[in-house]
Amino acid sequence: MNEELIRTCERHVTRLTLNRPHKANALDSALIEALLDAVEYAYTDGTRLLVLEGRDRNFSAGFDFTGYQQQSEGELVLRFIRIETLLQRLYHAPFATLALAHGRNFGAGVDIIGACSLRIATPDATFRMPGLRFGVVLGTRRLAARVGTDKARELLAGSRTFGADEALGINFITGIAEPPEWPALITQAAADATALPAAAAGALARQTLADTRADDMAALVHSVTVPGLKERIRIFRESK
Repeated sequence: MNEELIRTCERHVTRLTLNRPHKANALDSALIEALLDAVEYAYTDGTRLLVLEGRDRNFSAGFDFTGYQQQSEGELVLRFIRIETLLQRLYHAPFATLALAHGRNFGAGVDIIGACSLRIATPDATFRMPGLRFGVVLGTRRLAARVGTDKARELLAGSRTFGADEALGINFITGIAEPPEWPALITQAAADATALPAAAAGALARQTLADTRADDMAALVHSVTVPGLKERIRIFRESK
């Protein structure tokens, strides 16, 4: 298999597997567009549960910086905008979304996990969101909605790595389970997702989430269009 995203469907369950193991499932333009297309299609095909997982060692290493020096700032800005669009479509989906996370996860990969309504991680999974180190405001309000303002500020200001136990304690994830347990969790999540009629499930999602999409996109665009994005990325990467 050489597709960057593997999509499988069974009844009302759509599974999306990030398939760039040689890049730790980092998000290049092709993978982002494939994810967006698949999520958009799930809005139309009767999906009641969307499952996201990553192949091989981890869920996702986030934004793929490979060759960023040869790309224009405009190209980088567009990719961040498309990531924010993806995150919004996941967060406000009218169906249940389940992220299955393992390994070391960074940046926008962590944001994808946080955008899902159900978030399961292996005991050894770790998470880090360093985007503010190079001035990118991505997923900040959604993280605060998950874990609270004070904890979100602490995690983002220090771009600190945190593990599954802490993630569960602060509600960043909703459960901890090893991969052999995941099929049963998917089965249960699918049953729960279909307990309500589709229209009622969509209404529940709309009424229980604040719709800040316009403000979130504006904050992201403002942060990435400040001149010098590539230089900020260079300094960040050289400081690691």
